[in-house]
Amino acid sequence: MKAHNTVDQYISANKTWQPALTKLRRIVLSTKLQETVKWGAPIYTYEGKNILGLAAFKSYVGLWFFQGALLSDKLKKLVNAQEGKTKALLQWRFNSEEEMDTSIILEYIEEAIQNQKTGKEIKPQKKPLVIPDQLREAINKSPDLKNAYELLGLTKQREFADYISEAKREETKMKRLDKITPLILEKKGLYDKYK
Repeated sequence: MKAHNTVDQYISANKTWQPALTKLRRIVLSTKLQETVKWGAPIYTYEGKNILGLAAFKSYVGLWFFQGALLSDKLKKLVNAQEGKTKALLQWRFNSEEEMDTSIILEYIEEAIQNQKTGKEIKPQKKPLVIPDQLREAINKSPDLKNAYELLGLTKQREFADYISEAKREETKMKRLDKITPLILEKKGLYDKYK
């Protein structure tokens, strides 16, 4: 997905969903939320905290609530798009503009804002950094690689470690190690080219 610098660019690039995105944007902007772009998509904040985002996909357009798991969701509109990966982030999918009931959407948004005001938050659990054997051996053999890896932030270290660990076959793990070694030495993250 292409990153955009403005919300207008994002909406213009999603021709199929332009009317739906425009309607959602209008609803969101009628609240106290501030509009910005993060990760190339429209994000709406309250006092600097991410509350929700807009996203368009092939078959639906949606609202992403960053702390959606804290919403009462009386109408059962929210789903976890990444079951097992996210706890707080939930989305509300719309298959057409006609499904968008402004008053109900506003209720959800206002509850999300109120939750932020009162400090309700699900904080991500930090998992320990587990360096796979293949990466550990490569780091121990090369002082330059070890130094470069240690200079990376924890997030980037975890990206590289997980990238190798997630491979099932030893051959794939070694291919991945070959791929990431130059990135580590250049002090680049695995996903930097997408930012």
